[in-house]
Amino acid sequence: MTDTGPLAGVRVLEVASHVFVPMAGSVLGEWGAEVIKVEHPVTGDPYRGLSTYGLHNTYQGVDPFFSSANRGKRSVGIDLKKDGGRAVLSRLAAGADVFMTNLPAAARTRLRVDVEHIRADNPDALYVRASAFGPRGPDGASGGYDSGAYWARSGMQHLFTPPGADWPPKVRPAFGDMAGALAVAGAVSAALYRRATAGQAPVIDVALLASGLWQIAPDITNAGIGDSHDAAAQPDRHSFWNPLWLTYRTRDGRFISFMMLHGDPHWPDLCRRLGRPELGTDGRFTTGEARKANSAACVEALDTLFAAHDYPWFLRALDGFAGEWAPVQTPAELHDDPQVRANGFIADTDMGNGVSLPLVTSPAQFDERPGQPARAPEAGEHTDEILLGLGLTWDELIALKEDGSVL
Repeated sequence: MTDTGPLAGVRVLEVASHVFVPMAGSVLGEWGAEVIKVEHPVTGDPYRGLSTYGLHNTYQGVDPFFSSANRGKRSVGIDLKKDGGRAVLSRLAAGADVFMTNLPAAARTRLRVDVEHIRADNPDALYVRASAFGPRGPDGASGGYDSGAYWARSGMQHLFTPPGADWPPKVRPAFGDMAGALAVAGAVSAALYRRATAGQAPVIDVALLASGLWQIAPDITNAGIGDSHDAAAQPDRHSFWNPLWLTYRTRDGRFISFMMLHGDPHWPDLCRRLGRPELGTDGRFTTGEARKANSAACVEALDTLFAAHDYPWFLRALDGFAGEWAPVQTPAELHDDPQVRANGFIADTDMGNGVSLPLVTSPAQFDERPGQPARAPEAGEHTDEILLGLGLTWDELIALKEDGSVL
């Protein structure tokens, strides 16, 4: 939470686990909101336990996955199955602007945190329910993770499977959760504006499946109008319509990616930088139409040029080049990328134990200020502080602790 972000003064109550909604809460917190994370007083967010099973790495006692998804929040330990715990949640909900959850429908009903229950506590609270497949239809009540709902069912996994491959590729951790989280954060911001201007507090639904369809919307649309093109097929490099929209392999096995939609003004300078200025005036390649007609020869010429030098040579040769290009970098190299550093896209974040963790900041910046994430909380770390702030006495708090309602 920051005091100067656009959502400063907004209080978010999060009853959610793993990444989809928790990451949305972290984004809202980076934009200035106060985010209170409700966790079970004994087990906490199950996402914390994945490092125990070896599914998450740890760095000097810190779980980078959990820290990324829960940065900057305050955690309160509440057992929602107990009447005392549910009563505490009612008091928290009464003072919240936003309630967010990714609990399945049956769990929301069982724990009395569905729309009607939270609206009984606070009619003006925005209610966010994130799901795998959407709130209606035959799978509306089903749970799921992004590897299935966002990656597999949406058609995305098919599109990224090369023809002839024995198996489709696996998705990266939390791949769809991250995209879905931005959709949640954007929807919350829009709904807050609607409440402020029209006095209406909408119910917000965001589904991983919908986020996956959105990610590949052009492919979905084309498939729906009968386009028979196999979008999963990789184009033949040597007959591609634009050789300046391809990736080339360097001598040491690295790659440089071109993305020049209008390459004509850049072609002569590119050839000069790559050590073959005469190609810049070769009539086969001087215009986009010529390069398209002679695609095989153009790609072969560029392949030969890139095979002549190692990756660092091309970084130097293309430094300052006006055409659109990008090095194909490894995640490790991003930490030293001067563009990333200059814009604050990664922030060294103090974990509170003498360790700093490099966290990726949320993509949106306001008034040219990069995000400033804070560390994730320990499970139930702020229970006493938050509940005493609600007006509970120490005697009431101790009684709740003794019966297991709160941590």
